Amino acid sequence: MPHDFMPGLAGVPAATSSISDVDGERGILEYRGIRVETLCSDSSYLETAYLLLFGHLPSKSEFQQWTEDVIHHRRIKFRIIDLLKDLPETGHPMDALQAAVAALGMFYPGRNVKDVENNYWSAVRLVAKLPTIVAAWARLRHGDDPIPPRDDLGFSENFLYMLTESFTPPLWAQIFDDCLILHAEHTMNASTFTGLVTASTLADPYTVVASSIGALKGPLHGGANEEVVMMLKEIGTTENARTYVERALQNKKKLMGFGHRVYKVKDPRATVLQELCRRLFKECGSSPLYNVAVEVERTAGESLNKKGIYPNVDFYSGIIYDKMGIDVDLFTPLFAMARVSGWLAHWLEQLRENKLFRPDQIYAGAHNRPYIPIDRR
Repeated sequence: MPHDFMPGLAGVPAATSSISDVDGERGILEYRGIRVETLCSDSSYLETAYLLLFGHLPSKSEFQQWTEDVIHHRRIKFRIIDLLKDLPETGHPMDALQAAVAALGMFYPGRNVKDVENNYWSAVRLVAKLPTIVAAWARLRHGDDPIPPRDDLGFSENFLYMLTESFTPPLWAQIFDDCLILHAEHTMNASTFTGLVTASTLADPYTVVASSIGALKGPLHGGANEEVVMMLKEIGTTENARTYVERALQNKKKLMGFGHRVYKVKDPRATVLQELCRRLFKECGSSPLYNVAVEVERTAGESLNKKGIYPNVDFYSGIIYDKMGIDVDLFTPLFAMARVSGWLAHWLEQLRENKLFRPDQIYAGAHNRPYIPIDRR
């Protein structure tokens, strides 16, 4: 195998970007040069989305206009609702989300990606409408009518309201907002790269985001947070954690929520999420899943930490969503709701100096094979 072939393009730069940066050796994640921990403590998801998309923190007037624009574009057309109603209720929510986002492109102009103003409104619509689509599907598949968005509620508070038709404790919206910030962007990952390849063809932004959603669905990417909760529920109690971990490591079975291609220390997002767990459980009661997770991290760390394998962002996020009563298969759509701002930021950046992605391959097949007629095979 030639030495310049890197499976999975590991370590191969695919773009030059100023959107986010990861220092995997020190466990640092920055959005536009600002530490993600700082954004969680001082910012909001909508402000962070603006920062990612446009490269700077908004002024007071810019943020007010951005917020109003998002609020006024939360609603989705009834034909999108009809589309969701026609999908099998047993289907995965990511498939429903991908179909609905792709369909948005039939209702809104987006093909002229050189139109700066139109690109702004495309970004507004996608940031605004993804939560509405996710909440609508969550209710429709159980036979309930979608709950319309409320203009008097903040971004996260509104989503939780659309999901439950009730007002959750204020702390829930704060913690949920921080979860969205933590999932909003993460350099050149599989779904972002997928979106960039699609964007390089000058496809419309709805197609770009739909393609990224498809990549995010896989269990080796966004789908891992579902797998973590299922693993923790399978373990059941803290007493079972050591036996499960030791058996998994002995059988070379992957521990979901552990390890990262970039981080050689604990994922800084996992550290913040663990603290969010503590805040949530202090007010709303403990979670047996959290206690199991802490024991799994401690036990697994005895063997894995020396290999540079630590919990990643997926390990604790699902525990928070589970405590809020959110269905496990909605965890990855929540990831997409957050990451859409990062995808769109990379889309806009790609358009500034676009070049069509056309990688090469190393052919490993045969040459000069004869054709054999079917009656002689």
